[in-house]
Amino acid sequence: MEKKSVMKKITGSREALLAIVLIVLFVIITAINPSFLTPKSLMDMLKNNAVTMVMSLGMLCVMLVGGIDISIMSTLALSGMSIGMLLKYEHISSTFLAFVIAIAIGIVCGAVVGLIISRADVPPIIATMGFMYIYRALGYQVSHGGEWASAAALGNFKNFATTKFLGLNCVIWVIIVCYVFFFWFMKWTRTGRMIYAVGSNPSAAEVSGINVKNIKLLVYTIMGLLAGLGGALQVSVYASAMPDMQYGGEMDVIAACVIGGVSMNGGRGTVVGALLGSLILATIAKALPLIPFFNQLWLNTIKGVIILVVVVMNVILQRIADKNALKGREM
Repeated sequence: MEKKSVMKKITGSREALLAIVLIVLFVIITAINPSFLTPKSLMDMLKNNAVTMVMSLGMLCVMLVGGIDISIMSTLALSGMSIGMLLKYEHISSTFLAFVIAIAIGIVCGAVVGLIISRADVPPIIATMGFMYIYRALGYQVSHGGEWASAAALGNFKNFATTKFLGLNCVIWVIIVCYVFFFWFMKWTRTGRMIYAVGSNPSAAEVSGINVKNIKLLVYTIMGLLAGLGGALQVSVYASAMPDMQYGGEMDVIAACVIGGVSMNGGRGTVVGALLGSLILATIAKALPLIPFFNQLWLNTIKGVIILVVVVMNVILQRIADKNALKGREM
């Protein structure tokens, strides 16, 4: 109980520190270029980074059980390309149906990955590396060898990203709904608590009656679902579908989680942390073009520095937590 109390304090401190970093970034960037802190600029930033923000929730679940998934952007490309071609050749025209199909493809892809990892005990990095190539190749097959769907071919589907509901862009509503749902799911549901338990100590979770294999299958299926949703959002936001879309983008999703304090070893991480990590990356990506003396080529360098600083900070905070917990037991 003492260790749990300390960990909660450490997690709160980490999230508070990330929030301060985000606020400082906003202040500095606004001082350099006041156009950054305008409603339109902020809404555009959220819309353009919706894919990373939504998929960070799935990666949070995967990393909480000590896993990793680098096949997610290939799943995104396959699902996005599939609905793009269906819309292009007028097999479907409904925006809702396109989203359902994309999500269904993502669920199937994620479930297959989860089955291989949970049932065959294949290391996650190896399994997802294989599926990264498989799903990307399937995306090219769906595109008939490299065709792409332009804005004109997508019909009304592209309008989803420009439509507003209650004054907010529909894409931003998707982000809000996803984060509210996962905040509830991870904090107040039995399944959410089981995900944390599996990541903290798989053996103890198994002894307590939790089906560890099913939980691992679940988190990869959730990741696939959100990758499918990300595919639909990608096609709508950028009004095009290409088989190579978001190539390498999985690193941004993983980076958002790491910056947000999600442990690569499992058991530690929060929805709020994933949100803050995603917002910090989105802010940096949006801000650099607005700063005259910064070159866009520095973007990846800055991401790398931030990740290293955050990892070191997390190690220090974890050592503090362990030390305080030990003191508590001695007392």
